[in-house]
Amino acid sequence: MEEMKFDKSVFFDMSYGMYILGVMDGERPTGCVVNTVFQITSEPSVVAVSVNHDNYTNGCIKKTGMFTVSILSESAPQEVIGTFGFKSGKDTDKFASVPYTMNEAGLPFLPDNTCGTLTCKVVDSAELSTHTVFFAQVIGGVRRAAGDPMTYSYYHKVKNGKAPKNAPTYLKDEDIPKTAPAEKWVCGICGYVYDGSQGPFESLPDDWKCPVCGAPKEMFKKQ
Repeated sequence: MEEMKFDKSVFFDMSYGMYILGVMDGERPTGCVVNTVFQITSEPSVVAVSVNHDNYTNGCIKKTGMFTVSILSESAPQEVIGTFGFKSGKDTDKFASVPYTMNEAGLPFLPDNTCGTLTCKVVDSAELSTHTVFFAQVIGGVRRAAGDPMTYSYYHKVKNGKAPKNAPTYLKDEDIPKTAPAEKWVCGICGYVYDGSQGPFESLPDDWKCPVCGAPKEMFKKQ
């Protein structure tokens, strides 16, 4: 009998998307990146969304009972994911640098680089040790022609992205198989691996910043 093992990188092969939740904090729009949104029922249309307790968005959803889901396309810039995934809405105006639109329900969503938007009303929830799973009825939905939806696999393998610590799919470095070359430049804040698309890392300008979280060049370490 084969010994029972748990290689957490197996989660990379499961089907996840990349989404931006939009909520209101009083008069101010805010939100976060999540990768766990899936349909539960068709009639009525209900989705489940998992949000970490430490995400500021979690508390906003509990207060208002409403949120939007912007389905990111593969064209979505890393800067958008960095803003909504590696910064806190508690002290950052995330929508200040990202074009957005308010819908009829008074909720923010991203019209660009998205495949569609859902407007959701919470009908139930379940508290887990680290996350809240919100069950929400979809009361509105719009599709857009923005290419293919970004999967977590695409974000991880093509964009060299890393899940924020609050994400359900977050893995510690020791849990990720070491398949990349021995020498690489890694962001000390978000874990982004420079892909060499702009030439040797050493030749990048001093004011170059991480495309995911905006960390300065000096925060990268050679591994």
